[in-house]
Amino acid sequence: MNIVVEQEDILDRLRSGEPIRLNDQEYYRISEVVNRTIKLSQLLNTAADINSIRDMLGKIIGARIDDSTTVFAPFYTNFGKFITIGKNVFINHACSFLDMGGITIEDNVLIGPRVNLVTENHPLDPRDRTALITRPIIIKQNAWIGAGVTILPGVSIGENAVVAAGAVVSKNVAPNTVVGGVPARFIKNI
Repeated sequence: MNIVVEQEDILDRLRSGEPIRLNDQEYYRISEVVNRTIKLSQLLNTAADINSIRDMLGKIIGARIDDSTTVFAPFYTNFGKFITIGKNVFINHACSFLDMGGITIEDNVLIGPRVNLVTENHPLDPRDRTALITRPIIIKQNAWIGAGVTILPGVSIGENAVVAAGAVVSKNVAPNTVVGGVPARFIKNI
């Protein structure tokens, strides 16, 4: 009796945090999404108004962006398929979302200019460094992410939290707190 074990879809494995290597037989599927996103991003970043930007970003992420949400161009993403954006969200100029691990932005979130959300990482072992390891980022409702912030893989920003401009966030941020610095540290409760 032969038992056939089906391999899980590469996009599911990517979201799960399983290491994905360039020689994976399904890697071409990631490349297809990336190539589509590059083309659509060019259109997004030459759009002449907020509605057109919203519509084009909706095509990139595969979901309608609510009319209450505003995104300013330029906006950068390498994948796009794993971004979820709530209602009444504001995303300022020149943000970069590397979303292969999944980015969830809940309602009423403010994101300042030049914010980087990075869900992707690589192993420390130099022999395996080209492998891709992902972990999701979640930004809870009413959070405010200041200008020039970088949020690293696996971080959750709590409800009503504030991340001060220029911070590098490598650990979860508790609800109703302010954090800042490099690496980001607790400053005060709200």
